[in-house]
Amino acid sequence: MSTENEGNAVPAAPSVPPVPGAAPEGSTSSAPGAGSHDATAGGTADAPAPAAPAPPAYDPAAAASPEARGHSPRPEPPTAPIPVLGGEAPPSAPAQHAGGGWPPPPPTVPSYGGGSGGPTWGAPLPEQRPGRKRAGGLAAAALAAALVAGGVGGGVGYWAAERNDNSSSSTTVSAASPRDLKRDPGTVAAVAANALPSVVTIEAKSSGADIEGSEGEGGTGTGFVYDKEGHILTNNHVVASAAEGGTVSAIFSNGKKYDAEVVGRAQGYDVAVLKLKNAPAGLDPLALGDSEKVAVGDSTIAIGAPFGLSNTVTTGIISAKNRPVASGDGASGKNSYMSALQTDASINPGNSGGPLLDSRGAVIGINSAIQSAGNGGFGQTQAGSIGLGFAIPVNQAKTVAEQLIKTGQPVYPVIGATVDMSEQGSGARITEEGAGGSPPVTPNGPAAKAGLKPGDVITRFNGKPIDSGPTLISEIWTHKPGDKIAMTFERDGKSQNVELVLGERKGDS
Repeated sequence: MSTENEGNAVPAAPSVPPVPGAAPEGSTSSAPGAGSHDATAGGTADAPAPAAPAPPAYDPAAAASPEARGHSPRPEPPTAPIPVLGGEAPPSAPAQHAGGGWPPPPPTVPSYGGGSGGPTWGAPLPEQRPGRKRAGGLAAAALAAALVAGGVGGGVGYWAAERNDNSSSSTTVSAASPRDLKRDPGTVAAVAANALPSVVTIEAKSSGADIEGSEGEGGTGTGFVYDKEGHILTNNHVVASAAEGGTVSAIFSNGKKYDAEVVGRAQGYDVAVLKLKNAPAGLDPLALGDSEKVAVGDSTIAIGAPFGLSNTVTTGIISAKNRPVASGDGASGKNSYMSALQTDASINPGNSGGPLLDSRGAVIGINSAIQSAGNGGFGQTQAGSIGLGFAIPVNQAKTVAEQLIKTGQPVYPVIGATVDMSEQGSGARITEEGAGGSPPVTPNGPAAKAGLKPGDVITRFNGKPIDSGPTLISEIWTHKPGDKIAMTFERDGKSQNVELVLGERKGDS
């Protein structure tokens, strides 16, 4: 039997088994001419133990052997167990009775101490049967050693095997693997697992797309469950091609597909609301966060179907807030404007309309647009993500969604003036002429009441700097009709401050 105990080497003892009991302070020495033994301490002898001989004369060489050094000169009773070499036995090993199958002592009688004429062992132990195995002693020793190994905090390993000339065995114990791998709340995996059942892949086809040989438009986007009634929130440009007589369907993460209809859409906000025609029971809407409380550096999780790869999850942070973005659907030629949340989470074509989540799993935005460095590559016909993605703040999207569900058309706040959308850097300039020959400043409108005129340059809106027409529109649309806004403009090089009450416009023009 071998015991590895904190890495301390244990010297060999001839024909002596390990002793689990408390050892006397004395120790035996090796017999002259003893053969080689098992390399581990306490190995069993291969030959049967002989009958107890008469004690030989004192041997000075044996007394001076390394095994006999440092022992107490006190005599011990003849029934004492044979001690473990090297000092005290392991503290947790139980005492073993002398008559429990131990072999007789070695033929030499060591001296206890380094002087001459020391006391010797007493009467010899009874003769033992040579072929008898010590199964009981081994079992007790193994149990004691196992208790020792388990009681030192796992820092000491224990290995035991019963050996004979013909066979050997060993036991290896490994830690049990957990049955279920659970993700802690708040991890990306946990948030994604909770949100995915409420995210859908949207397939939109124009009225001619179902006719064989036609060139009808179609596309793939993303949306998410807005309420238990089956309303789905997405981007307008995802469903614009199917809004007039086309077909729209929503596919959940479990593969189930449902037909849907367009309830309303706002081209200027790039928001649309669908409704499932046969909505399943038990829909679980995603929780909506507060986009006003989002901070730069907050963690983000985007879910969507980039390039048609449904149920894709990507992560990033909020890179910037209030980023003025003008985006188009590529078909109508009309732009949408947003004061966007910028994120570096990977967003690609097909992510549009999908949720941008915070670390709690609440929706803080609708993924809507990306900035791309080129026109794709590696066989792609569409540009991919370079870490510049933009999402409509959910506070604005919620307001628009409620309008669309209630009336089917959007409501926009306006200042009642036409501004130049091409100039950048100096502010938003009111044009000299309106669209389609209309007046640049609407008579009796909000801007007219505040005293603005054509040629004036708006430089601040509600305390935020304005550098262009698109930036002004993006800021206006973060508010509601009737809101009072402090505004700064320049006329003939002089700056003036005014207060303006926002008007409204219903529907897309």
